[in-house]
Order: sequence, then structure tokens, then C-alpha cells
Amino acid sequence: MSALTVRQVHSSYGSTPVLKGIDLDIADGGTTAIVGPSGCGKTTLLRVIAGFERPHPGSVLIGDRQVCGDGVWVPPHRRGLGYVAQDGALFPHLTVAQNIAFGLPRNERRSRARITELLELVSLDPDFADRRPDQLSGGQQQRVSLARAVAPRPGLVLLDEPFSALDAGLRASTRAAVAEALAEQGVTTLLVTHDQSEALSFADQVGVMSAGRLTQVGPPRQIYEAPVDLATAAFVGDAVTLAGVRAGSKVECALGSVLVQPAAADYADGAGTVLLRPEQIELTDSSAGGDDEAVLGVVEDVDYYGHDTMLRIRLDEPRASVISLRHTGTAAPAAGAKVALRVRGTARWFPAAD
Repeated sequence: MSALTVRQVHSSYGSTPVLKGIDLDIADGGTTAIVGPSGCGKTTLLRVIAGFERPHPGSVLIGDRQVCGDGVWVPPHRRGLGYVAQDGALFPHLTVAQNIAFGLPRNERRSRARITELLELVSLDPDFADRRPDQLSGGQQQRVSLARAVAPRPGLVLLDEPFSALDAGLRASTRAAVAEALAEQGVTTLLVTHDQSEALSFADQVGVMSAGRLTQVGPPRQIYEAPVDLATAAFVGDAVTLAGVRAGSKVECALGSVLVQPAAADYADGAGTVLLRPEQIELTDSSAGGDDEAVLGVVEDVDYYGHDTMLRIRLDEPRASVISLRHTGTAAPAAGAKVALRVRGTARWFPAAD
């Protein structure tokens, strides 16, 4: 059964359309992330589901209960969901325990045992109960916000870019703690974010939004490895795109003859674009020789990230293209070094528009 069903949701700010016919299903206990650039409509969709905005038109069901659409309107506080805002939105004059208790049913608000249980759920020591929000780090505040959101045992929790204000290391650890807590409770979750890696790592279903529409919804691996178009591919990860000419299952491009998907029967031969992920391009020693499939080039620029290095390489004439690739070894070649390249696996193929 779907825990959340969104059908043909439209929304506008004045005369400007923001959501343009959104359809979305989230399975009971599932985790979905909606990812897209700022201004694409992600937060508006979340606000419609939460009941802070009315769709015009469109319908939303939480479980088998319709909460808006066709003359039905259920206010936010009666929808049985939890909401975690980007800034946490804790009450500054209340302690951690009081903030969490605010989300509890009246008969549980004085239960210290329930407060302790919720703090432990989000990996916080029970000693935090008597602190105030200004005595917590940003990550700790977000965990308290989550504890408050799940306190009344909602069937659905909405997360509105809750990790975006945290530094990189804290964001990763807080995200992991939140994901673990939600999974332990079996809570259906919808996260909106502009961070592609966050969406791919956090959710079991990812929706890519662009200009008020969902361009693709599916498992993270499918979104990354089989994007439906070039715009979606470019948004969910680094991409190398090259012009090419297809003949059967191969395309001739600046990186030589490359195997491509979809299969040959899906598209006619001809001109189009090859898409590769940078990690698919393998770097070899140009002096080794003996590799007829390798393409030669020169390193133009090196960006060091610690866990890997991004290289910009100009391919030798007559190919004369500049591409980027990730090098995960401990010793990356320096700018000016001559290298040889070859492609691993299959590329994604997009025929030229008619």
C-alpha cells in the first residue's frame, strides 16, 4: 500500500505556475528524496502535502485517507504527519525535553521515559533533555527536531532540506543518524534537497524535479546510471558528454569506439550525444603502449579533493576535446603530463533531436 499518493498537483504563486501536474507514490515505510535546483518547486510540493498550501487542482492521500482535493481539505494538524524544517524551528525558550514533549499526545507529555527513548533514538544522550537550543550544535538541534517530529508516531515525516545549514562532516553524520532513526521506527519519509549525493545515499527512491515537473522517479542506481535525458543526467552527478555517431551498439566519439545503451534496436543509427560518468574513464600510462583502444591526451588542470582528484584532459588531435575524469589513486599525474585513456562499461546514448 502507498503511504503517500500525490495526483496531478498544480500550484501557482499569483500568475506564475510552480507545480505542473505532479504525480508521486511512496510505499509504506519507504524513503523518497526529491532533488532539484533552487526554485524548481520542491518545497512547494512539501508544503502542499503538509497542508500549508492548497493545490489548484490536485489531490493528496496519506495512506487511504484523502487530505485534499475534490472539495476535501484536512488542516495540517490533523494530517498525522511530522515536519522538520530547514532551520529546525525549535522553541528557543523551551528545554530539549519540552520541545520534544510538544509533539507528544497530551497524556504522554510528562513521561520522562518517552523523552529518554526519543533522545536515544536520534543518538543523543538523555542528559541533553534539560539543555536549551542555544546550548546545542546545529546537528544536535536537527536531531531534536526529528525527535519532536516522530514523537507522536506519525505515518509520514517530511524533511525540508534539514541538513543544508550544516558543515560537510556534520551533515554526513547527522544524515546517517536521522536515516537510522527513521528506519528503526519504520516511518515513511519524504526528503527534499538540492544535494544530489544526499538524495542518492539517503533514499530508496529518488525523484528529479525540474521547472515544476518530476522528470524521472526511480531507485537511486537507476537515476544515476540510466537517466532519461541529458538534463537529468547532468543534475544527478558529474557527466562527460561528447558528440558521436552511432552504428549499431557502438558510437564513434572523441574517446574512440564506445559501447552504448539503450540497445541498438531502441534508436536508429546516426548523430547524437554520448554520456559517461567521470569514473568510467580509466587513466593509464601513455608510455606503456600496446593498447590499441586507448586515446592519448595531456593533463591541463588538476583539482585535488583528498578522497579523489578531478583531472581536465585535452585529447590529442584530431579529437581535440577536453574532458574531466576522476582519479582515485594516491598519485595523480601533474598538469602537463601525457596520459592514455580508455572507457570502462557502457555509455548512455541520446540521439540528436529531430
